[in-house]
Amino acid sequence: MPAYWLFKSEPDSFGFDRLEREGRTEWSGVRNYQARNFMKAMRVGDLGFFYHSSTKEPGIVGIARVTRDAYPDFTARDPKSEYFDPKATDEKPIWEMVDVAFERYLPRFVTLAELREHASLVETMVLLRKGSRLSINPVTKREWGIVLRIAERPAA
Repeated sequence: MPAYWLFKSEPDSFGFDRLEREGRTEWSGVRNYQARNFMKAMRVGDLGFFYHSSTKEPGIVGIARVTRDAYPDFTARDPKSEYFDPKATDEKPIWEMVDVAFERYLPRFVTLAELREHASLVETMVLLRKGSRLSINPVTKREWGIVLRIAERPAA
């Protein structure tokens, strides 16, 4: 049974259409300990919603699949990388990443506003918590099902 996640990305930096074109990517550059720990909990086969943030209309566009368990994020040790962390070493890498692959688009884009219309999601979904800015969030099986049902209905 897979676990469920939410991957948040700005479409101008790395959008879901790019993931579809490339097929897979390393989810690197995460520099938040809680988000890193979420990645360490991921396993091959886990599924995640792909969420476009920092756009006029943020929301969930599709589904990605974890294809590689967490491993050291090499961008932390690359001085030329914008994600370089001088405290990271080969012996103590500090930061982790996973590989994700394109799975499929949702039947339609589910906006943040639509998610907020569902009281049961507002009560529990990490994405909808005030001040939540993590690039990776856990999603419960119940939340996963609700979002998929929303995506199946025509937009209001």
